[in-house]
Amino acid sequence: MLKLNATSCGFFSLSAILFCVLLADRALGQPECTAWGNMTGIRVDGQLMKFETSLCVIGEHLMQVTGTAKERQQPRYTLEDAKETIRTTLADIAFVEVIEARGEDEALVTVEVKAGVDSAMSGAFFCLELPAEDYSEAVIELIDSTASVLDPVPFFPGGRGRRFGSAVQASARGARIVAPKRRIEVTSDEQTEILVQRGNRFLGVQNARLYFGLMPGPVTAGQTAKKALTIKATGEIDRAPVHIRIDATKPGRVFDGIGGNFRLQNPAMDPPVIDYCLDHLRITWGRVEMPWSSWHAVESVDPVETARAGHLAPGVHAAMSMAQRLARMGIPVIVSAWSAPRWAIEGEPGFRAQNELRGNPLKAAKMKSIIKSLSSYLLYLKQAYGVEAAMFSFNESDLGINVRQTGEEHADLIKRLGAAMASQGLATKMLLGDNSDATTYEFITPGIEDPETHKYIGAISFHSWRGCDDWTLSIWAAAAAGLNVPLLVGEGSTDAAAHRYPQIFLQPTFALHEIDSYVRIGRICQVRSTLQWQLTSDYSILTGDGLYNSAGELRPTQRFWNLKQLSLTPFRSFHLPLTCDGADISCVAYGDIADDIYSVHLVNNGAARRITLEGLPARIKQLRMYITDHARGMAEGERVQVVDGAAQFALDATCFTSLITVKQ
Repeated sequence: MLKLNATSCGFFSLSAILFCVLLADRALGQPECTAWGNMTGIRVDGQLMKFETSLCVIGEHLMQVTGTAKERQQPRYTLEDAKETIRTTLADIAFVEVIEARGEDEALVTVEVKAGVDSAMSGAFFCLELPAEDYSEAVIELIDSTASVLDPVPFFPGGRGRRFGSAVQASARGARIVAPKRRIEVTSDEQTEILVQRGNRFLGVQNARLYFGLMPGPVTAGQTAKKALTIKATGEIDRAPVHIRIDATKPGRVFDGIGGNFRLQNPAMDPPVIDYCLDHLRITWGRVEMPWSSWHAVESVDPVETARAGHLAPGVHAAMSMAQRLARMGIPVIVSAWSAPRWAIEGEPGFRAQNELRGNPLKAAKMKSIIKSLSSYLLYLKQAYGVEAAMFSFNESDLGINVRQTGEEHADLIKRLGAAMASQGLATKMLLGDNSDATTYEFITPGIEDPETHKYIGAISFHSWRGCDDWTLSIWAAAAAGLNVPLLVGEGSTDAAAHRYPQIFLQPTFALHEIDSYVRIGRICQVRSTLQWQLTSDYSILTGDGLYNSAGELRPTQRFWNLKQLSLTPFRSFHLPLTCDGADISCVAYGDIADDIYSVHLVNNGAARRITLEGLPARIKQLRMYITDHARGMAEGERVQVVDGAAQFALDATCFTSLITVKQ
């Protein structure tokens, strides 16, 4: 249980505490920060000393807290050298937060606050949340504590819930938090109001939180404040050797390699990025848009006759030409529709309908015309451009971007459109799902439970923006195995809102987390391919040439090198089972059994350590090693020797490492 050292007057003890913490070797600290301003910890020698910070506004009680979080605000993020700046607004309070590394294991956080309106709130705060897994036995001590100058901030309004008490509250220069293997110290440049809220499952608060006052309430419009906080985090670093064992005798599902999305949105900037990616990456799957509204804007006008008369809309020609380019390279093409013509949907076209649901349902009374229109596009693509789409989907119809369906409507479309395409001689199948996130897996249940859909399903697809925990991923893996169809990640990345703060793409942490998700998904789901969102100027894996106002020539980023390194896996390798006993390491293994090439990919989210890899065929004698991190792009390291199927090597901190067998 988290303990608070208290004096007889109810505040923290000012006496010294014996700290029993195993400290890390000294190295430059690296604060890990999200684009919305929440720190997730400080890395010391690669080890993440975990905690989570947020900016927040507390109303009249602690059950009325508004804090920064993913996709909750519209922050602006900039990265300059080692300094990250986040500008955001909460409850009419504007924040400017600057985070920068200082010293060996600390970060300086400076926050400016400005009130937009008069408010009776308790104040604006910087919140530090302590994960129970590391701090359940922690002792907290306030530094240079004095009596609070603010009125007590209760948990509930009107005195309700007194049995839960109120937060411990005082004025201090900072706080020390000490657990058996972790220590955090937060100090301010001046006396600061600090509230300590214990974790309480009855209140839905799992972890303890410390609130550091930035601007006390009530506030008046135009009121400003500024505060600097230094966060120092130290603790035990896990350098324990790790054992990984693969089983090359039990090949699983096929992995083709990486894929990409090619939804054209910027005629000026897309072409050079696409050229670079197709010239320098081995792409095995492609996904393009069906601009359905432009193809068939007026229901009574035959779109095929219009196209054959030479009046094909430019956007349709561009999309079909993109599909043709991929097909010429031998890349199977998925065609996905985002929006629909007005005649085919209920209500006025819009990202949000009046009931706050996204997108628009297809018009039930027009389904016959809808099926004919969709299949006519795919048939014309085949006849005029020589491309037979491998599969078709509506993009994220579970969410409504921009066509919205229920799971039952989705299953019905699979049957009706699938049958229509088959009757016209098209081999194109339907994607089951193509969901917005891994979390919405129930959307595909009607399609799985209806056996009439199965003959038209070519693959199952989900997008990896949210919810890719191991348990959720296992549901998708089971669904694909149950239908015996491939599983695809139709859109691969980790933050759908990142286009609003694109400098986050250059942050090493973002790149590491992205490739970590691909490796974990590969191991758990045995996907056929993960299709990067995108290989265009949108969410680009390149920089320079004006992309998001970047200067210099067009060039690869760490994210590009991650993909290129993953694509070293030979085409159509089999997933191989593996076990790994190391924390903070994600890994996946593949075997091209026919050519005797084995690939192992590891993402180290922690400190450097020794790895023992076992289970390789005895005939393998050497492994090539490639490393990508913030300073290296698929750099080749020293070759690793293999003896009797086992290899030992050093794994660098916070990097993506791949090992490929050398053919004898």
